[in-house]
Amino acid sequence: MDKDEKLKAYEDMYAEVKRQYDNAASKMDVLKSQGKTKTVSFREAMGNKGFYAHMLLIYKSFGITD
Repeated sequence: MDKDEKLKAYEDMYAEVKRQYDNAASKMDVLKSQGKTKTVSFREAMGNKGFYAHMLLIYKSFGITD
């Protein structure tokens, strides 16, 4: 894999992590509006959001993102 392919792979990976973070946040918002903050689905989304937030923080700490 050459440098251009690696860069593309990192960009794709970042986009997927961001998409997963946004999906988890969206799911939490919907469940919260329904008063379902004590459900397994809400807690699962909260865990996923935390995981992806940490991944985004790692990208930021390495200067990959703003």
